[in-house]
Amino acid sequence: MGQDNSDRLLSLLTDGQDDILARWVRTVTSSLAGRLTPAEVQQDLTELYRALLVALRQGDTATRGEQFGEVRSLLAELSRNRARQGFSPTETAFSLFSLKEVLEPALVGNTDLAVYARFSRVLDDLGLYTVEVHAKAREEIISAQAEQLLELSTPVVKLWDGIVGVPLVGTLDSARTQVVMEKLLQSLLDQNATHAIVDITGVPSVDTQVAQHLLKTVVAARMMGAECTISGIRPQIAQTIVALGIEFGDITTKATLADALRHALHRIQQATGAPAGIGGTA
Repeated sequence: MGQDNSDRLLSLLTDGQDDILARWVRTVTSSLAGRLTPAEVQQDLTELYRALLVALRQGDTATRGEQFGEVRSLLAELSRNRARQGFSPTETAFSLFSLKEVLEPALVGNTDLAVYARFSRVLDDLGLYTVEVHAKAREEIISAQAEQLLELSTPVVKLWDGIVGVPLVGTLDSARTQVVMEKLLQSLLDQNATHAIVDITGVPSVDTQVAQHLLKTVVAARMMGAECTISGIRPQIAQTIVALGIEFGDITTKATLADALRHALHRIQQATGAPAGIGGTA
């Protein structure tokens, strides 16, 4: 941006700061349909406006340069906050682009078209940066939510003294298998359990890959010294397993969770010589 153009722009932004900020805040607040208060918008835009002035006073309009570092930092924080609050990339970028709308009458009206065009490019570059940060923040939020859902969808529960169960619902893939194994092994250790039941009643189908994941889980439990039973083997699941030639070897399988629990209690009774559950609670 030429020195004369830069001086005119800085003069306009500095002399009309209060009026420009007030109109900018009104425009952005209106676009957000009441989801942020005017005070919240005022705080964000005031800090951003002042940082823009500081950057522009240094003369260079390369928005990825050091002089725009504070501007980018504020935009990154604003973008992440808006992503967490559920605003779209368009709504977030508009908070910056709307400054063009506010400045247009003053700049174009004074025939400072060159000034407006150059400053418009600065805002365009910063707007693209805002969208980039917002998109990355959204991806991080979605990834974190997916991990939380994965944790919630793989609970390990105490069924009886010495017996823990893993009721699986939905598809069993590699990532989920890893979570299941980690939680199951930790639960076996914490509960001092000797039996584990993996219930697949809620697993819609079993193919070779799912079977391999189940076998890995059973092997991991056995390495902890626990016996493991797979329950929820429905007729159609059994037929699929046979058709695919999947071998569960010496792994105990049961039709229902109740059958598996009954089997585990019987095994405990055999090992201790006393009725399972005596002296403990379910």
